[in-house]
Amino acid sequence: MRIAVVTSHVPFVHGGHLIIAQSTVKALQNAGHQAELILTPQNRFGRIFQAYMANWLTDVSEDGLGRKIDLVISFRFPSFAVQHPVHVNWLNHRFREYYDLWNQFSAPLSFKLKIKESLKRWLLHRLDNYLFKHRITKIYAQSKTIQQRLQKWGKINSEVLYPPAPQRPYRFKEYGDFILAISRLQKLKRLDLLIKAAAHLASKSIKIIIIGDGPERPELEKLIRQLSLEEKIIITGWLDETSLLQAYAECRAVYFGPYQEDYGLVTVEAFSSRKAVITCQDSGGPAELVSLSGGGFIVSPDPAAIASAIEKIIFEPDLAASLGQKAFDFVKSITWEQTVKKLTLSA
Repeated sequence: MRIAVVTSHVPFVHGGHLIIAQSTVKALQNAGHQAELILTPQNRFGRIFQAYMANWLTDVSEDGLGRKIDLVISFRFPSFAVQHPVHVNWLNHRFREYYDLWNQFSAPLSFKLKIKESLKRWLLHRLDNYLFKHRITKIYAQSKTIQQRLQKWGKINSEVLYPPAPQRPYRFKEYGDFILAISRLQKLKRLDLLIKAAAHLASKSIKIIIIGDGPERPELEKLIRQLSLEEKIIITGWLDETSLLQAYAECRAVYFGPYQEDYGLVTVEAFSSRKAVITCQDSGGPAELVSLSGGGFIVSPDPAAIASAIEKIIFEPDLAASLGQKAFDFVKSITWEQTVKKLTLSA
């Protein structure tokens, strides 16, 4: 079968949706399909409707040699606007500022700007509802969090299909003496909670390694200095895959406590390395996975609560091992083989 995997792309940002899309292409190819990734424009903020139009006009019915494309699998907004008679959408999120992040986005706006954005939001909701109900053959949500958003805004039915971890050589080496965090450094990822939690830790021997980069890095580094945690916390920036997998293999556990994350590949990558995950009650996808697996802690988004979970898993090494095993046993059931079968069922 000839399959086009389509997702929108923001230049110079390598987000989780792109990693899942690339992994989907690889899994489809491994299953014997001809598959290729097509990146469509998303545009900067304020030009979202132009991006929808560009995706709407994108022809994915044939390849460059005039051969029929049998199936399209789309991901995030506005890539699900592309046209194809057999169109499966595996949604990670719509334009969040007009959906679940509307209150945070609109709160600081002037009255005039809020009216303008409210109108654009109203139009976008109706456009999305039309696309999902009339232009898409089958909808899969990448988590229950996304499924609930589809129901809340649009009463759109979907089936949950958790993405497996990307095809990497995950391994386990030891339950080391440090907590690992991997994330883009931006406000919604809430790495500040982890840094503040470190100030509550009774033991000075507990180390925290943060792998990632982003616009919040200067503020996070400033917070580390303010709390005199330079000897306890390291921000490495992004690392190559070998170093990243080594960190997973050697850490005691992984912290991943973003706000209302759509899914969160970090969780299943940690599970694949037999490592427990510490997350928060309002973290969305990661909290779902930890709840389903029993492979970690779900705590309130509070530095003291996070610190308590860190100390528990550091000072009870047998607990780290038992939770890590539960996490690994759970993630083994989320396979690319079964995922490909689901995604191609409609073709």
